[in-house]
Amino acid sequence: MSFSGIGFKLWKVLLGLGAIFLVAVFAFAFANEQENEAQAKIGFIIIGDIREAGWNASQYEGIKAACDKFNVRLLVRDRVKENCGECPTTIRELIDEGAGMIFLASYSYSKEARELVEEYPNVAFATNSAEVHARNMTAYFVRMYQARYLAGALAGLQTKTNVIGYVAAMPNSEVNRGINAFTLGVRRVNPSAKVVVMWTGAWQNEEKEAINAERLIREKNADVITYHQDEDAACRAAEKLGVDFIGYNALLTGYSPHYLTSILCQWEVYYTDIVQRYLKGEINSVKNHWLGINQNVVKLSEFSPKVSPETAQHIESLKQELFNGKFIFAGELYDNKGVLRCAKDEVIGDDTLLERMDWLIEGVEVFE
Repeated sequence: MSFSGIGFKLWKVLLGLGAIFLVAVFAFAFANEQENEAQAKIGFIIIGDIREAGWNASQYEGIKAACDKFNVRLLVRDRVKENCGECPTTIRELIDEGAGMIFLASYSYSKEARELVEEYPNVAFATNSAEVHARNMTAYFVRMYQARYLAGALAGLQTKTNVIGYVAAMPNSEVNRGINAFTLGVRRVNPSAKVVVMWTGAWQNEEKEAINAERLIREKNADVITYHQDEDAACRAAEKLGVDFIGYNALLTGYSPHYLTSILCQWEVYYTDIVQRYLKGEINSVKNHWLGINQNVVKLSEFSPKVSPETAQHIESLKQELFNGKFIFAGELYDNKGVLRCAKDEVIGDDTLLERMDWLIEGVEVFE
């Protein structure tokens, strides 16, 4: 056989191998496309930048870990402003991309999306505001107020002036619930102390948060500061003035021992539970999904060296009470206007805590 004949046969073999390779590539691409189409998709809408430490990053990192665990494709939309029409538009975009479930991870989204949720009855929605419900929309949140209660007790034991400053976004049920639990913790260990609240009117307004923290320290003599905001501007202000502070929803770094602890949520644990319920078709089977300290979802971070072993032990004993079933909002409770809100032999139920806590408890002062 001539050399050219051998070359021709070799060429035919190579062509055949090339065709097989191309078929394999196309088959793999088709199979991958089919797998992507079949893969469950979850949409996630949040008000701030998912890289921003605090509420935004902790939420994103938690749901991302849960979706990775169950091989669910996560469709993220961050920096979606509230009360301006962006949320409903974003929901439609996510549904067009195939999202079978959508998390609304900011307080006012559910009010904006109320009618739209009913328009898509086969899409499961979850909102961290418990004030709006639908057959296919369930409230999801954690009992952060339990960790607030423990943080309040710590603040009550640490204060020397008996004034604790609290920078907060707005007086809705979620924020009020946290302030009230914190104050009950303060007064459990220090009945002479009070909590002074200043509102910022927004989840994120670093300039106003810092100004409010400074005013609470300079004008009200607060020597411990905490907050309910999306970032830690109040902590930076307290650090600058040499005052103790308690963080929220983030493990902070770069601070002095004035950083006493942080109120934390194990969002990965929580989102793992919720995503698993969605995949089983159970997500909208109840009105509220609310987990807490007994499921190891909420906690305080490691204490500062400024916190004495005796104080740390006291906080641990209060935590054990919660593990053993103690209700924080129980017994005779008055609001800061003198109105009885809970009788001696009563417990405030979850529905009220989630949806109708429109009052502040005795021991809270609002500073304008």
